[in-house]
Amino acid sequence: MKKTSKIYIAGHNGLVGSAIRRYLKKEGFTNLIIKSRSELNLLNATDVAAFFGSEKPEYVFLAAAKVGGIHANSTYPAEFIFENLTIQSNIIHQSYLHQARKLLFLGSSCIYPKLSRQPIKESYLLSDYLEPTNEPYAIAKIAGIKMCQAYNRQYGTQFISVMPTNLYGIHDNFHPQNSHVIPGLIQRFHEAKQAGKEQVTVWGSGNALREFLYVDDLAEACHFLMDQYSDSELINVGVGKDITIKDLAQIIKDVVGHPVELVFDPSQPDGTPRKVLDVSRINSLGWSARTQLAEGIARVYGWYVNNN
Repeated sequence: MKKTSKIYIAGHNGLVGSAIRRYLKKEGFTNLIIKSRSELNLLNATDVAAFFGSEKPEYVFLAAAKVGGIHANSTYPAEFIFENLTIQSNIIHQSYLHQARKLLFLGSSCIYPKLSRQPIKESYLLSDYLEPTNEPYAIAKIAGIKMCQAYNRQYGTQFISVMPTNLYGIHDNFHPQNSHVIPGLIQRFHEAKQAGKEQVTVWGSGNALREFLYVDDLAEACHFLMDQYSDSELINVGVGKDITIKDLAQIIKDVVGHPVELVFDPSQPDGTPRKVLDVSRINSLGWSARTQLAEGIARVYGWYVNNN
């Protein structure tokens, strides 16, 4: 991409989209196209077609999506599959019709089987059953990958699919029920600190293993891949190592700085027992994550205190 290339960031107010926007602005890209939800309804095919016909972006970062944690996925499965299928289908199709040079589709590591071999290679996609708690969302993302591959094969487009691991960062969703694990725990520990509580409840057994990537690292990886990667096969982005939810909760407790007792609630689902990505493909291209987990959580907590 040239510094003056016309670049559309779909979902620029979300966790991933805002990070991509920050990174590209920092790197000197001057022609970023952004539209708020009130300006452009990505669920409306007619509106999306009119936008692409008017703006004709050269590069598209497809970061717009309906996202959430276990509780949100379990509560709103129809919304998760409908909205994600609709948004990505509208944008991918219009990117083809209006001849975008390249599109980067952002998926999720939940596309992989629940009991996948670890670490998870890109080739493990569709090799077994999905995790039931987020199956509708995962199926929508898998459809996006297959749609990009189909358009590449039939129309010769350059649509790439990037699968990030579990993400965290500033501008995350800190809703007490519908958030992912890191923002949810930050909010819970902070409220306990303010109220002087002596206990904080953590959903699940605490034994599940997860990998976490700071979203600004992902933004850097997306720019890197937009320039360096053109294969139709999906590519993982992560740190390549995992941590138990119990140890994660301890790190967040230390960052927040409030000495509470951790209480685990095994009546709540753990989800997939372990999930860590094999990131050897992107590492071999010359990119690797840089932000350590405790460092990233400290940045997010500082932002949360100042903005919430």
